[in-house]
This record gives sequence, C-alpha cells and structure tokens, in this order.
Amino acid sequence: MSVIESLLSIDKNLHVSVYLQITNGIIGHIRRGTLKPESALPSSRVLAKALNVHRKTVVAAYDELYAQSWIDVYPRKGIFVAKNLPDITPKPLSESKEASGFPVSTFFDVNDQRVPFPNLFKPGAERNLIFNDGFPDTRLAPVELLVREYRRFGNYRFTSKYLMYGSEQGSENLRNELARFLSDTRGLQVSPDDILITKGVQMAIYLVAQILLSKNDVVIAADPGYPGANEVFEQAGAQLELVPVDEYGIDLNAVEAICKKKKVKLLYVIPHHHRPTTITLSSERRMQLLELAMKYRFAIIEDDYDYDFHYSSSPILPLASADYYGSVIYVGSFCKTIAPGIRIGFAVAPQNLMVQLKRLRRMIDRQGEQLLEEAMAKLLKNGDIGRHLKKANKIYHERRDVLCQLLNEQLSNHVSFKIPDGGFAIWMKYLNNLNAASVSEKAAEMGLSLSNGSDYFYNNDNHSFIRLGFASLNLKELEEGVGILNKAVNKLI
Repeated sequence: MSVIESLLSIDKNLHVSVYLQITNGIIGHIRRGTLKPESALPSSRVLAKALNVHRKTVVAAYDELYAQSWIDVYPRKGIFVAKNLPDITPKPLSESKEASGFPVSTFFDVNDQRVPFPNLFKPGAERNLIFNDGFPDTRLAPVELLVREYRRFGNYRFTSKYLMYGSEQGSENLRNELARFLSDTRGLQVSPDDILITKGVQMAIYLVAQILLSKNDVVIAADPGYPGANEVFEQAGAQLELVPVDEYGIDLNAVEAICKKKKVKLLYVIPHHHRPTTITLSSERRMQLLELAMKYRFAIIEDDYDYDFHYSSSPILPLASADYYGSVIYVGSFCKTIAPGIRIGFAVAPQNLMVQLKRLRRMIDRQGEQLLEEAMAKLLKNGDIGRHLKKANKIYHERRDVLCQLLNEQLSNHVSFKIPDGGFAIWMKYLNNLNAASVSEKAAEMGLSLSNGSDYFYNNDNHSFIRLGFASLNLKELEEGVGILNKAVNKLI
C-alpha cells in the first residue's frame, strides 16, 4: 500500500460527500508537505479498492483536484502531485506598507446624504420576547414543502437549465400559477405576461417609482403610513403630499383637494389592513379613488401585501380587479404568506409599463432565483399554499382574539384599540399621557421588546401609538408578553 492510501480516512456517515473527503484529504497532505510536488499518486482503480469505495468516486475526486490545479495527469504515465502548486497564501499588493485592516473610510468623496434614510436592519435583543410590527410566525412556514420541491428539482434531468440565466420577468411556471391564484382569490383577470416576479413588495415599489417618477413629481401617501414606501418616493426625487386616514381608509376629499392644486403623478395606498392603522379601505372609497385616478390621470400603487389574512368577514376585492383604464399597479408578496426571509413578491402592470420594469430589473438584479420560483410554482399548483393559508388564518385568528382579550383584561385603563379585521397586528394607543418610547424602554429592561412609536408618522411627532404584532407569538408567549407590558406600564404610572 502506498503512502496516500494509508493516510486517507473515509467516513461514509458524514454529511460531506465521500469524493470531497478524498479531495480535501489529499489537498491537506499536499499543504502539509506529506505529499511532495511531482510525487506519483495511485490510479483510481487502486485507490478505490484500498478505500473500499466505487471507482467513480475516486475519479470525481481526481477531477476536482485537477480542476483546482493540485495534480497533473499524463496519459499512459499516471497521476502526479502538481509540479507548480496553486498559491496557498495571497500575496500583498505592496511590500512597502503593512496591512492594518480594511479601511474605515473611502479616500474619495462620498455624499453622506445620497441615501439619507437611516433605518437599516438592527437585530433585536436575543433573549427578549418580541412584539414585532406584524409578521407571520416563521415556525409555521411550510419550509419542509419548499425543501421537498427543491429536492425534486435536484433530481430532474432538466434542472441545469434553471441554474442558467432566465427571464427578467421571472419563472414562466410561477407566473402561470400566480395568474390563476390571483384570479381565484382576488378576481384579477391577468395573464402571465402582466406579472413581474420581484424580491418582495419593496422591490416592486422601488422599480415602479424609478420608472414613473422624476424630480419634484407629486406623490400622495397616507399619514400615518408606510415609511419604506415614502423613502423610495423621496429618493426618486418626488414631493410627498400626505393625507389623513379615518375609519374608512385614506381621506379622498383631501386627495382631490391636492389634485385641484397640483399635478399628481402617483398615489400609494394599502387598501387591506393599512399599515400601520390596520384600517380597510371601504368599497365606496375604492370606486371613488378609481374615478379620481381617471379624472386626474395619476397612477395608483395598490400594495396588498397581506390580502390573504382576513378573519372577521370576506375581504373586499382589490382596486385592480375593477380597474378598466390601466390606472393601478398591483403589488403583493409571499413574504408574509411563508416567511419574510423567503423573498418572492410580484407586480401586476399594463404591458407598456411592464416592458420598462423588466428593463430596469435587468439592470439592478438581472433576475430572480429560478429554483425558488419553480418550487413556489409547484406549491401553488399542488394546493400547498392554499392549505397553508387556511391553517395559518385559523391560528392567527385565535391569536388576535387572545391578544385583544388579554389587553382588555389587564390594560383596558391604559390603552385603546380596535380589533382588526385581518392582518398580523393591532393599532394601539396609549392613554393617560403614557409615552410609547418610555414604555418600550421600561419593557426592554424587563425582557420584552416592542415599538417605541417612532416609525409611523411622517414627522415623527406622535408617540402615543404603536403596532402590536400578534401573529408571530403563540398563546403562551402572548400571555407572557402582555404580562410584562402590564408591569412596565404600571411602573410608569
């Protein structure tokens, strides 16, 4: 037995493939100098017999070593450790200056206000219970079904085509299934050509804004509203005109008053479970809004990010289902259906706008993740998404009711709220001059993280409201969370 055969150890119980164990083992001995450059290696047949593995496994290992330039192969002579080994340690560009870590700042000028909005992701306190802003429970996500579809694609003979470049518009299979899904659930009569697959609603809003908006264009949005959309519009150079929200949705009298004074380019609306107030835009106002869009020729971005989660009554059909003039761009997402980390959203738009959206998508992101999109198409086709939605709606409905009951039992003198028809959160107001920031700080000390009230109103001038997410906490966690919140409030009174 040669040296290399005695040096290698194979464990077939490891998750690492056997051929990679052989590859990494040989590379390790070359690095350590056990195997010298130009020293001979046994044939694939000999090594396979010595290691008790299939010859094809050793051939795969040798192919990998050859591809990485660790070995040389000479026909009719054999296999040898490479004479010129690949560089193991990167060489410095300059010998004159010692490395001192990556630079903190650029040597060239960068405008610190080019993207002025500071709300980058910050992880919460790991040990704290969290009342988030309203997200689904990732523990309920049908991840095993998604993994099942990934495995199936891994075994298909045509899988390789999904690992190459594809359409900027997204998987044709997914767009076909999504068109059917939108027709069945929302009454949208659209074709696959009318749909662009994006990485969540945020990307869809950004693409539309960049195409439609120029400097100083007027955009109407609600206040309180969704800052993630407002930031996109302002970054595109638009001027925001804010309108209030009442129990029936955005104030359309205020909208028309703005239209009479200024040329409005775009209106952004969340018709179901408006963020943050959870209000649903009434059917009468929906029709009125479409009439205003036609009269004043402005576009509507209809953000229906959580349409599928409704508990108290049947949801109202989207604006887009009654739009016969081409005023509405309809955007939605599966990030709330499955989990925020599963980034699949969509935009539905007329063809002339769709062409522009595809061109811009190609410039910034080229395309989506084809395997993920194909797997999602299968889940829609098989009915797995529909079954998951029924299960999740039942669970979230119960959690909403439990949270509202706990708040009424323990904090009725200190907070007020309306039970939402759907979605993932309640819109709660602190009473008795309680400040959301003070409550948040006190609760955090006691093991509960929740909003400080600073992310809802445009001017950040009202800290008595917060969104209290119920969907991501089970019944025991809801009880514990409200208990801590109650204690924090009582310490501040």
